[in-house]
Amino acid sequence: MEPLRTLSPSAGEWDAFVSAHPQAHILQLPDWGALKAQFGWQASRIALAAGSQLVAGAQILYRPLPLRLGSLAYIPKGPLTPPDWWEAPEQLAPLWAAIHAEARRQGARWLTVEAPDPPIPADGDIPTGAAEAARYAAALSAAGFRPGLHSIQPVRTIVLDIRPDPEEILARMKQKTRYNIRLSEKKEVTVRRATAADLDSFAVMMQITGQRDAFGVHAPGYYRAAFDRFAPTGRAALFIASYAGQDLAGVMAFALGRTAWYFYGASTNEERNRMPTYAAQWAAIQWARERGCAVYDLWGVPDEDEATLEADFSRREDGLWGVYRTKRGWGGMVIRRIPAWDYVYSRPIYAVYQAGLRLMRREG
Repeated sequence: MEPLRTLSPSAGEWDAFVSAHPQAHILQLPDWGALKAQFGWQASRIALAAGSQLVAGAQILYRPLPLRLGSLAYIPKGPLTPPDWWEAPEQLAPLWAAIHAEARRQGARWLTVEAPDPPIPADGDIPTGAAEAARYAAALSAAGFRPGLHSIQPVRTIVLDIRPDPEEILARMKQKTRYNIRLSEKKEVTVRRATAADLDSFAVMMQITGQRDAFGVHAPGYYRAAFDRFAPTGRAALFIASYAGQDLAGVMAFALGRTAWYFYGASTNEERNRMPTYAAQWAAIQWARERGCAVYDLWGVPDEDEATLEADFSRREDGLWGVYRTKRGWGGMVIRRIPAWDYVYSRPIYAVYQAGLRLMRREG
């Protein structure tokens, strides 16, 4: 291999590299960085190349800290490297050096890394991430990182294997979920693949959902911006479930490589007995399968082992417990991703951050 050099790849170069990577993730695409830049973040990219070929790198997001104290730096689902680099920390060293230099140049006071998800095989079992966890942890520790206090993306999730035919996917679901999908058809719920003209309706439903279920949602413009960036390239789709001309539920899913992600779902308070949310989700799953994805990630459940999840879901309502009750019905596998690790550039400012997190947890 030619000697490695450091560069800041263009958006096109980075998009091509991420898209072809076996651990490709939507959060590493330049369009994701551009989306976040519309809503308070900044983004930069740093890579190592051999000749004209990118070998490894990361998209780094930055969020300003209060009182002009600099910024936090964040690498979601990265850096992306040859897989064997994580087993040899000395191979990662030049990349970390380039990343730290870039983060410091952008005024970062610490760097949070959430390592890549394991690659999805063409056949065989879907990886749980357990084998990767120890390897990533060892490599991050050797590079001077410490376990983070706060993960930005969900650590535990449910993934569906969508490689089988639709009837087999349905057969793997809990009986009630399968029944609700078919009930939505019987009750004359129709699902359409939405266009930009449907974004206002979806944003209204998101606001209703957030108020009803007591969780935070983005500003309406966020969903339109996400749709406008990813839907034209086939990397996102919005499905709206309706009855008698009235929109009742929507699901916005994203896809890249062999994985699709369910990021945003919404519903109104009307006609819920027609199970429109199930109809919209089933349409999104079929879209992901038809575009060649192997996995559909339902994106976020409480960070507890499966035995605890199953023991407590019927009585817990806080946090993500309500969504676990619904997501478990789709027949997927509970897996745990790599939690956040932090590299500190400014110990005093990081100490203030730690104290603030601990205070919020006590008050919560």
